[in-house]
Amino acid sequence: MPNLENLKKQAKLILRWHRERHYPVAAQIRGYLPRFLNMPDSEILAANFKLSDAQEMVARQQGFDNWRALKAGLSTASLKVKSSPPKPTIVSAEPQLFVTDIKRSCEFFREKLGFSLVFTYGKPPYYAQVGRDAARLNLRCVRRSIIESTVRDREELLSVSMTVATADEIKLLFLEFQSAGVPFHQMLKRQPWGAKNFVVKDPDGNLLLFAGPAN
Repeated sequence: MPNLENLKKQAKLILRWHRERHYPVAAQIRGYLPRFLNMPDSEILAANFKLSDAQEMVARQQGFDNWRALKAGLSTASLKVKSSPPKPTIVSAEPQLFVTDIKRSCEFFREKLGFSLVFTYGKPPYYAQVGRDAARLNLRCVRRSIIESTVRDREELLSVSMTVATADEIKLLFLEFQSAGVPFHQMLKRQPWGAKNFVVKDPDGNLLLFAGPAN
């Protein structure tokens, strides 16, 4: 059962991320708060966003309509002593990238980013999967780019985020990609929320974020 004090801290962290214009939190806000549904990331981060908004977002993440309902629900749950069925566990995620040339994309991920080809499908191939360590990316061929390139770059619309465990690893990964001549949208940078990250641009303009701890 979630701890109310931890949820309060989570709401304050979301509020801090919004104030610091941490782009990934904009997508979370848009996904949980209907009033932000049709707003781009830049407008969400510029909007008036209060602690009560962050608390409502946390409540919705926990399956409640608002913060008051969450507090009441936690209070009621704490009075019940009963076993609950095992909760299903999601063990992996496979983001899908839209590309215009499967062969070119597979070569980019293999030769530049050190991924391996897991499979291709179709004659000629229109779908493929590449993987590196625990990461798996699905590549879906389309006739033309889904997102206009200037909009993608201006709004920093990430297609996927991948993480490593340590500060040394994110630096080594950046140097590996730099040596391979990978095109960067953002060089390795320390972020105010306690991470170091960089953004790679694939041949179709998809923005791929790689992140790790700052220390």
